[in-house]
Amino acid sequence: MKIAFIGDIVGEPGRKMIKAHLQKIRKEEGIDFVIANYENASHGFGLTQKNCDELLACGIDVMSGGNHTWDKKEIIPLFESRELLRPHNYPEEVPGTGCKVYEVCGEQLAVLNLMGHYGMPYVDNAFRCAQESVAKLHDEGVKNIFIDFHAEATSEKHAMLMLLAGKVSAIIGTHTHVGTDDFQITGDTAYLTDIGLTGCRDNVIGMEPKVPLKQFLTGLKGHFDIPKNCKKILQIAVVEMSEGKATQAYKLKIFDDNRVLCTDAWREE
Repeated sequence: MKIAFIGDIVGEPGRKMIKAHLQKIRKEEGIDFVIANYENASHGFGLTQKNCDELLACGIDVMSGGNHTWDKKEIIPLFESRELLRPHNYPEEVPGTGCKVYEVCGEQLAVLNLMGHYGMPYVDNAFRCAQESVAKLHDEGVKNIFIDFHAEATSEKHAMLMLLAGKVSAIIGTHTHVGTDDFQITGDTAYLTDIGLTGCRDNVIGMEPKVPLKQFLTGLKGHFDIPKNCKKILQIAVVEMSEGKATQAYKLKIFDDNRVLCTDAWREE
């Protein structure tokens, strides 16, 4: 099976890039299943029902979340009616789930959403949750496992690879909005520390730069806004997997000026 993953979709610019390009990418790249992170999709903070339905209609099969999952309270009932995940290491009493299993190309695919600890809301231990969840999936006969690890610290993300290399098909990080240059296949597990945002690329992590710059210069915080006009990018990771192993992986960067850049993952023997 060939799956695709899109990191933090930031506001209307990100949604526009999804609408403009995703269906074409699915067809041209032969994508069987699309996962995307929604947590910044509605004006940078959370997800509304309208934007949820808009994105799912563009060809996304399931969406994962992070620390902004709960910013729009209307998301809570959507966990029962839409293909949405929230970090699995929230306490069990929290609405929704962070793990679902799908049938793709005659094989089972589990999508697991986890959240890190540094700079994040209080949640259960991500590494113990990962171990337990992966072991349970293996016991159920599920071999293909994709993890969106939503975390600030690169050390946490790479530690997750060390913990699960060879046990899951892919681990791709989200949250920082800044893509890293370490896409690899290690122990048959595709890994990328952070895929980077989909949205505005010519500002501060997808946000209008005035408020962030004021905060850096003075320490005074303000409300971040999405620019009305900007240069946009869609960043998408593609992973081919079978029987739990990643066989090939690459990343596409699609620009709103029609440039397309492709970077292959390297393989660690």
